[in-house]
Formats: sequence, structure tokens, C-alpha cells
Amino acid sequence: MLKVIAGGVCAPKGFKANGIHCGIRKNREKKDLALIVADGVCNVACVYTTNLVKGAPILVTQRHVADGRARAVICNSGNANTCNADGVEIADKMCALVERYAGVPAQDVVIASTGVIGQPLPLEPIEGGMPALVAGLGDNSDAAAEAIMTTDTVKKQIAVSFTLGGKECRMGAICKGVGMICPNMATMLMFITTDAAVSSAMLQKAISADVQDSLNMLSVDRDTSTNDTLCILASGLAGNEEIKEENEDYAAFCEALHTVTSAMCRKLAADGEGATKLIECRVQGARSKADARLAAKAVINSNLVKAAMFGADANWGRVLCALGYSGAALDPDKVDVCFRSAAGSVEVCKNGRGIAFSEEIAKQVLSEKEIVVQVMLNEGDASATAWGCDLTYDYVKINGDYRT
Repeated sequence: MLKVIAGGVCAPKGFKANGIHCGIRKNREKKDLALIVADGVCNVACVYTTNLVKGAPILVTQRHVADGRARAVICNSGNANTCNADGVEIADKMCALVERYAGVPAQDVVIASTGVIGQPLPLEPIEGGMPALVAGLGDNSDAAAEAIMTTDTVKKQIAVSFTLGGKECRMGAICKGVGMICPNMATMLMFITTDAAVSSAMLQKAISADVQDSLNMLSVDRDTSTNDTLCILASGLAGNEEIKEENEDYAAFCEALHTVTSAMCRKLAADGEGATKLIECRVQGARSKADARLAAKAVINSNLVKAAMFGADANWGRVLCALGYSGAALDPDKVDVCFRSAAGSVEVCKNGRGIAFSEEIAKQVLSEKEIVVQVMLNEGDASATAWGCDLTYDYVKINGDYRT
């Protein structure tokens, strides 16, 4: 039985975490350095940004996880360490600091950075903060989640328990990202821990498949970050028989993984820069999974749809417009659209044509903090869900002076 539990990345057996303010960020009230350490070497798998411009930490991490093994994750906020001449050198030195202070070999360290692009990352504050960071390692997922935040307004973490082969297993995660989030892939940063025994190859297979229906279906602003990294570490301490092939246990593991990643997608979208509403587009009745994904992404990405949701305006024509240019195979004359929320639901389009509805009720439905745009294509049996947020004045304010 799968259930949500407390503990974040520290919920699974064999993991400790911490987060501190070391001085990368000027505001001393904001933590800026996080560390996750496993008791022993773990199987590991990662997925990264598809942006051709990649942060130096990704290049170093790719080298370190090439053998499918890792034991620690270090991450700073406030500086992306991207497009810097000494970026790889600094990333390597950060891993060396983990080895010096935490005893984890540098080659077993996953490294990530988030923040401003193109500004040198000083090593001094990181080195100065390492003693306190390591000394505070423990059941501190909350501190680690806070330390990786940039313009996030809330910490994002989750943990679940599930059963594999009669053994209780746990999975926990922290993530950040509220801007520069657009499909393929759109996590910004997410670190997942599990005590389930899973081979590195099957971990990679699981997360590579899962992002297609979770993180790649997430969008805030149609910009893909340079530093996106999803990393999963498996300690194997739950005691289940190691998953080395696709079987019943693998399916259960993937179900737990998707529970974690989809929940994080909702948290990320709801906290999009300047956002006031979470928008979930559910497309049903598509000819294929690919068509359903294309359609759902197009609606979520549409600035006109996002602005209409901000204004609680049931402008369903913008949904049809987005579907039309999505690239999905569909017949506009078969499309139905309905808006749903905690306040109720209102059908606004049937067979590609407007139908009579109450503007007053529609306003109430679209004034809630979580909105579902339900689309029925009436073409087949495939479906997909995408997550996004509204477009507000504050998004421009936040990004107008992000660097300065």
C-alpha cells in the first residue's frame, strides 16, 4: 500500500541531509548550500536539461555517475555556475570539499547549482560553510529543501512508503524551480532518495520513462533552464530483492516514483514565478499518447490561456486556438472543453462550438487557486496531463530585475 509520509529525502533508510547559509547569497536569512549524504555508496541515475548551454555542475556530475554509483549530493543556490571560464574547476573543487569534510570520495558526489547565469561562483564561502554543513547532517530534509530555493516562495518536498517483495520501502524528494521551467525536461532541480534495492540500469530506465509524463509535462514560462537535473539515489537498505528487470516489483517502484514526481510537478507549477493559480490540463480521447501530450502542453504553454486564467475569464477560444497549433492530430469539430475547480464545473465548448453557460458561475470556478482545463478530443483512448500556472504582473516584476 502506497502512502504519503513525513521526512523528505531523509525518510528512506541510510540518508542524512542539511542546509545552511554560507554566504553565496547576500541575504543571511536565506540558506544557500545543501548536502545529502548516504551511509554507503548508492546506485544512481540522472536526467538533465536538453538545453545545449549546460551548467558546469552537470558536466561534472555526468562524469561522476558514469559508473552508476554515487553517495552524496551537494547543491548551492544563488549562482548557477554556468558560462564561467572556471566553472568546471569550481565544481570539481566543491566535490573535493565534500571529500575533505564528509569523507565521501569526490568522484561519488553529484553536484548542482542554481541561480544567476554568467557570474563567477566564489569557492571561499562554500569552503567556510562546510564544517557547519557536515556537522548538522541528520534528519534535516527541510533545511536542504530550503537551501536549494531561489525565487521559490515555499519549500518543496515529499516522501512515500510502499511495499516491494513484502518489504517496506521508502522514497523521498526535494525540489526547486519556479522559473525557466518548460518541457524537456523541466525539473530545474530534483533530488530523490530511496532505500529500495534497484539496479542503476533500472533506475535509469524508470526515471527516463517517468519524466515523459511528469516533469516533461510541466511548464511555467516556456524557457528551459541550463541547469536542470533530476537525480535518484538508491541505498538498497530496505532489504527487498534487487530489481534488475521489468517485473511486478519494478511496476510498483515506478508507481511510487510517479506519485512523487507528479506531486512535485503540482508544487512546482503552483509556485511558478508570480503565480496565483495552478492550472492542470487533462486531455482525453486522443488518437495517441504523443497527440495527448502535445495538446496538453500547448494549452499549458499558451500565454493567452495563462492570462485568461489569471483574470478568471472563461475564454475557451484560446484553448481551442492552442490545440489547433499544437501539432496533435485532431478534428476541431469534435473537441469539448470544460473548466473545473473546487467551486464546481462549467462546460463551455461542445463539438468545437461555444455553448451557453453562466459567466457568473464560470467566474467562480476560475477564481479558485487550482483550475482544471478538461479537454475531450473524441478521437481515441489516449490521455495526458500537463501542469502550469497563470501569467501575472508579478512574473514580469520578478524577472525584470532578477540579476540586479
